[in-house]
Amino acid sequence: MSFLSEPRISGLTPGSPEFFRVQNELIAARPALHYCYDLWYRTLLDDPAVTGAPPDARFLELGSGGSGLKRYDPRVITSDVSPGASDLVVDARALPFPDASLHALFLTHVFHHIPDVGLFLREAERVLVPGGLLAMIEVAATPFARFFFSRFHPEPFLPELGWTFSQSDSMMDSNQALSWIVFERDLERFRREHPGLALEEKRLLPWLPYLLSGGVTRRNILPGPVVPAIIAADRGLSSLYPFFSLHWFLRVRKSAA
Repeated sequence: MSFLSEPRISGLTPGSPEFFRVQNELIAARPALHYCYDLWYRTLLDDPAVTGAPPDARFLELGSGGSGLKRYDPRVITSDVSPGASDLVVDARALPFPDASLHALFLTHVFHHIPDVGLFLREAERVLVPGGLLAMIEVAATPFARFFFSRFHPEPFLPELGWTFSQSDSMMDSNQALSWIVFERDLERFRREHPGLALEEKRLLPWLPYLLSGGVTRRNILPGPVVPAIIAADRGLSSLYPFFSLHWFLRVRKSAA
């Protein structure tokens, strides 16, 4: 369905500073999409590890790209595998930070791009302070999410695979089912291999505003004046989130011991 593709990003190199700049502009210009990102960022930061952190606390966002999280909390250190887009160039599998030096790690649509999440989770446990937070917004695996992401998204959704995959393009080589694989299908393996980390929460998130906004890759079909009604309708249909939600929030905690 190329006619639905967002023309402003066609021809841009995924992962380039210009690509991320245009994505930021799309998020700001689309009220429904801005609502989603605002909700996601506030959800990531709503945790005692952040709100109760000391003044010298350090928070790291991975895969920042065009993220606006730092505007919500200037203590956030942004990072990406692509140079020129963030404060630091960082590979999630080898975090350049001392042991127990970060109070929180934030990822928005990034976990499923990490080609070896076992390595990342070990690194997360190493660099987080006791009681530190690993917070993620990720692709959900509801029936509609499975249908949508496997058919109408350029990245693959492969729930039958394991925790690793080969990668030559950090933007496109991914597995959007990865958070479901690790934190639902293989939850016992996660607990066994990473006993210092605990999954505290899985929360399905609003889906209708995001779907109609076009995200950052497709055209927006939602006129601004109807956005409040769409948000209200989504809230009224929250009982259907287990069937339709496209994203979920994951809260993982490092043991305080």
